[in-house]
Amino acid sequence: MIRGVALDMDGLLFDTERLYWEVGDQLLQRRGHRFCKGLQQRMMGRVGVAAMQQMVDYFSLSDSAEQLLEESDALYAKMIESGVEPMPGLSSWIEFLQDLGLPFGIATSSRRKHVEVILRPIPWRDRLEFTLTGDDVTRGKPDPQIYQMAATELGIATEQMLVLEDSGNGCAAAVASGARAVAVPSLHTKDQPFDGAAMVAESLTDPRLWEWVRRSLPR
Repeated sequence: MIRGVALDMDGLLFDTERLYWEVGDQLLQRRGHRFCKGLQQRMMGRVGVAAMQQMVDYFSLSDSAEQLLEESDALYAKMIESGVEPMPGLSSWIEFLQDLGLPFGIATSSRRKHVEVILRPIPWRDRLEFTLTGDDVTRGKPDPQIYQMAATELGIATEQMLVLEDSGNGCAAAVASGARAVAVPSLHTKDQPFDGAAMVAESLTDPRLWEWVRRSLPR
């Protein structure tokens, strides 16, 4: 039975994967390369320097991962300062969780300083039970650490937690934690594997997802 929910953020709640793609492409164009799906899949879910190390290794760059992270942070901060678009159905999904009385929080690989900017204008931010970010973990997705921490924040066993993820690495992290994982792929992640997911939903408004959650509640 589901007693709490952990939500990824990028590409699931907000349309930020497009921005990450633009940031990666700008960084690489300055170095004679272009961002691509293969690199994106390696980087997704990884945290900070570890994510940038994937870029360094993929193209054998001479820059350090730390240098790339600093440059990436500056580009991304500028992009999100005017706000980001919610994914389709986000408001309805949050209302649905609230109506069911399910506690929920965010577990994202993004850095806390960026998460705070994105969540600042969101009316339901005070309803979050927790906000875990890449700054809170030592091992990024697909490692299950962040979802183990999310279950602790909710005060439940991981087996009692529903996780919504849009990426293959995130889904793998949720499955490895023992949580019930549902994949909600975005345009940028629809071709990734979602092994072990209880279902793959079309979007946050997919009626199959809502019915699955209703059936999984304690009786």
